[in-house]
Amino acid sequence: MTTLVDLIGMLRAERVEIIDLTNKLTQNTPSLKLPLPFGSPAPFELEEISAYDDRGPGWKHNNIHIGEHTGTHLDVPIHWASGRDGDDVSQVPLTRLIGPAVVLDVTAEATEDADFLVDVHHVQAWEAQHGPLPPGAWLLVRTGWSAYSQDEAKFVNRDEIGPHTPGFTAACAKWLAESPMVVGVGVETLGIDAGQADKLTPPRPMHHFLLGGDTYGITSLQNLDRIPTTGAVIIVAPLPIVGGTGSPARVLALVERDN
Repeated sequence: MTTLVDLIGMLRAERVEIIDLTNKLTQNTPSLKLPLPFGSPAPFELEEISAYDDRGPGWKHNNIHIGEHTGTHLDVPIHWASGRDGDDVSQVPLTRLIGPAVVLDVTAEATEDADFLVDVHHVQAWEAQHGPLPPGAWLLVRTGWSAYSQDEAKFVNRDEIGPHTPGFTAACAKWLAESPMVVGVGVETLGIDAGQADKLTPPRPMHHFLLGGDTYGITSLQNLDRIPTTGAVIIVAPLPIVGGTGSPARVLALVERDN
C-alpha cells in the first residue's frame, strides 16, 4: 500500500499533476459523417428531462445521445473486420488501459502539410533520441489538430476530394501493430487514420492493422502540449459497453512535477 499512499500524497501536494486529455462533449463536438449509403455515428446531444420544474421539482437530469465513436473515444478490435474476433469494449483488460505515455510531436510537419503521414522512420528517430518505447506504451501523436476540436469545418478540413488530416502510412500502421511494446496509439484528429487514408493500401491501415493486431486507438485528444515526451502515465476510461465496438472515454495523464 505504500506506493498508493505515496501517490495520493503526491497528488495532494501537487507533485503529480492530473491533465485531462479529453475533448469536451458539446453540440459543437465534431462527429464522423460518412457518405451515403453508409451509416454515421450520432453526434452528441443533451436532452433535458427535468430542470427543477413540474417534470421534477427537486432535481435536474438529462438523457444523452451519442455514438460509440463520437468525441474522444476508444477504438477496440471488433470495430474493424480485421479484429472481428477480438475483444469488445467491456472485455478490454484493465491493465491495458493504464500505462506509460510517450509523445511524438509532428506539429511542424502537420502544419505545413495537412495530409502529413507518420512513417516508421519518424518513430525510429524518436527512439534514437529518447530510447526504446517502454513496454505497454501508448504512443500519442501531437499534430496541433486539437486547436480545431470544437470547429467541425477546420477539424475535418474537407474539400471536393475529401477530408485532409494527418495520420500514418500503411507501413507504420503495420509496424506499430506488430510492436510488442505498443498497447495503443492516440491522436488529436477525428479518427486514428489520416483523412485521405481510403487511398492507402489497405484502406484505413491504422484500423486494419492496429485493431486486427489487438492494439487500441484513441482519438480527439487534447493538451498533448502539456505532457512530457516521456514519463507520463495515461489512464483511459471507456464505458464497459457489452458488445461495444468502442466508447467515448475520459482520458487522463499523470505527470510528475518538480516543486
